[in-house]
Amino acid sequence: MARGKPGNSLEKWEIALVKAMLARGNYNNQDILAYFTRPTRSVNHRVISEIRDETKHKAIKPASEAALDDFLTTWPDVDPQTGLSIRGDELLIKAQEAMIAAVHTFNGAGLTFRAELFIVTCVIAWTYLLHAWFGREGIDYRYKDANGAVKTTKQGAEQYWELGKCLRHERCPIGKAATQNLEFLLELRHEIEHRSTNRIDDAVSAKLQACCINFNDAIKSLFGAQYGLERRLPIALQFVTFGSDQRALLKRASALPPHIEAMMDEFHAHLSAEEQADPAFAHRVAFIPKVGGRASSSDEAVQFVKPDSAEGIEITRVLLKDVDKRRYTPTQIVEIMQAEGFPKFKLQNHTELWQALEARAPAKGFGKAGLYRNTWEWFDSWVARVRAHCQENAARYA
Repeated sequence: MARGKPGNSLEKWEIALVKAMLARGNYNNQDILAYFTRPTRSVNHRVISEIRDETKHKAIKPASEAALDDFLTTWPDVDPQTGLSIRGDELLIKAQEAMIAAVHTFNGAGLTFRAELFIVTCVIAWTYLLHAWFGREGIDYRYKDANGAVKTTKQGAEQYWELGKCLRHERCPIGKAATQNLEFLLELRHEIEHRSTNRIDDAVSAKLQACCINFNDAIKSLFGAQYGLERRLPIALQFVTFGSDQRALLKRASALPPHIEAMMDEFHAHLSAEEQADPAFAHRVAFIPKVGGRASSSDEAVQFVKPDSAEGIEITRVLLKDVDKRRYTPTQIVEIMQAEGFPKFKLQNHTELWQALEARAPAKGFGKAGLYRNTWEWFDSWVARVRAHCQENAARYA
């Protein structure tokens, strides 16, 4: 697990306790160090020596005898689920609990407007997670005025960065697609805050799923695999299956309000086809009933298969029978471009373009392997990308 050295230091309340322990006189440096080192933070023994010698932190006063007794009596005060320090790792624990609450809320029975509740709570989770990481890395995430003084509220509380500010920081550890996912949810939240809306759960479910997976990946990569939420959030059971007629009724019943639809269209318009297809931006999963050959395997409600395996290809073939994207051969795409006024665009140009863009990468969603060996079929998103290429190079192909 990677640790940022600037964050491996004691906080003021901990320094006060160390001074109280030193004043009590029956603790050596190694004994004291054991109370303040934890899995998320490794403190060098030099820190205790600097406090003892008063070469650092001289201005901080020792904690009271009562405060020290309370600390020693409750130590180790840890979260039983994760082993995190309740006080020292407060932000990380809050981040976990906020995301768990967001998922439980969305999956809760009897709720109608679940997406709005999820978005508000998951924004809190991501904000706490990034604050925890910034703090560990020694990055001050408080707002300051022109003179460098920390800004405070009317009640005197320090003002901390909101999620949008965290995402824009040059050292933000969140990848581009995950950041775009959060920016989409933030913009959607602003629309929800300022205008009433009807049910949007189905329309944004792929974004919400991606948000959950991105959070779990982030907390594990930034702090350690032991803090993942897989074991604390089991798979949700469903009471219904949907036929095509039911899906059509649901789609008509859940039409988006105009301002939400306009916001989503505008946001997507600024993303490339590759960015929209990235599973970290919107995660889509297809479920099909499965009857296993063995009793042990047939009891698994969800199974993952490789897309290029025999089973994956068969699943794709079955799914395409139900909801089939229009597919194009390379020759058809070339013919379309030529008909649109680019007669010099040839099959070789098409081949060079998809190779240069690595357009066959599954994550980009531009197409899929054909039903026959060594064939490839392209989707509308790739036709649009080729059209944009031709328009950008009109002098070459017109």
